[in-house]
Amino acid sequence: MVESFGSHSAHEGYEGSSGGCDWLFELYTFRMNETVHSSRKPPKRTNDPERTMAGIIAVATAEFAAKGLAGGRIDAIADATHTSKRMIYYYYGSKEGLYLAVLEDAYRRIRATEAELHLADLSPVEALKALVGFTFDHHHSNQDFIRLVMNENIERGAYLAQSKLIQELNVSAIQSIEELYKRGVKDKVFRKGLDPIDIHASISALTFFNVSNRYTFDLIFKRNGQTAKALAARRQSVVDMVLRFVSYSNPS
Repeated sequence: MVESFGSHSAHEGYEGSSGGCDWLFELYTFRMNETVHSSRKPPKRTNDPERTMAGIIAVATAEFAAKGLAGGRIDAIADATHTSKRMIYYYYGSKEGLYLAVLEDAYRRIRATEAELHLADLSPVEALKALVGFTFDHHHSNQDFIRLVMNENIERGAYLAQSKLIQELNVSAIQSIEELYKRGVKDKVFRKGLDPIDIHASISALTFFNVSNRYTFDLIFKRNGQTAKALAARRQSVVDMVLRFVSYSNPS
């Protein structure tokens, strides 16, 4: 470095340059800066597997929701998360393993949010209204969830069937409905003889359709069902339909 510093050799700067002292000062400054910078330790790489995996799941959710399992690309997920295919395979084993992890995470998140409704603190009628309204809002705000479920149904549930968690993740959904339904029957505001799973299916069907069929439905009937006014009206209709389905009636 001394022999080739700047545009002069060391000999030229010392013997022939009128600015010899300037050359020495520049060399000294360069050496000092080199010493200071070389003594600095490179920043430590953050080792946070949970954060890395959460980022991968978030990006993979959008990728698989938009393109399905067949169309989703690990390369695109790796690029978007600034990771590598090798790292993704290390965490999830395969593309199919990542896809299954995305499905499980989607169900885990909706069930965790449902738990925050504290339905047991509400009257049976108000609890059912809150649950139906929440489900409608969740599906509208998390349309990737709907598309993931649609894509997995195209796969005929082949990958979700491999999950060791999916039944456990969804037990709480049925338990919540069963508990509020039993309270409603006891209070004589809900009719007897209904299956909590059937109630859950009715809620899911009514709230799912508004997202899954929004484009074809609006196109066929030349309407915009996604305005704030239309969504509010549809939400109320769904709540009312479910409530009337379970409400107590005394046939004459």
